[in-house]
Amino acid sequence: MPQFAANLSMMYVEHPFLERFGAAAADGFTAVEYLFPYAQPQAELVSRLAEHGLRQVLFNAPPGQFDAGERGIACLPGREDEFRRGGWNWRCPTLRPCAARACT
Repeated sequence: MPQFAANLSMMYVEHPFLERFGAAAADGFTAVEYLFPYAQPQAELVSRLAEHGLRQVLFNAPPGQFDAGERGIACLPGREDEFRRGGWNWRCPTLRPCAARACT
């Protein structure tokens, strides 16, 4: 049987981001994912997951300076530490690395 996770970046947009955890749980989801969690304190995200009995099953690694056009740092020389710090160590089974857009 397929298992689905609510993508909180795309779903429940009528709610502020941190309220989407409760909305997903109320709809019967047991797992969530989202694109870039870095705007929120890690402790707050972990708390929301626990409060609503949810598992986080995916998030994207740091994109770098998204507003400046960066779309990943995984393969950029000199950015290894920044990439590693973005993975947080909290038992999420899938971290999607955003490699990088080629420089022109």
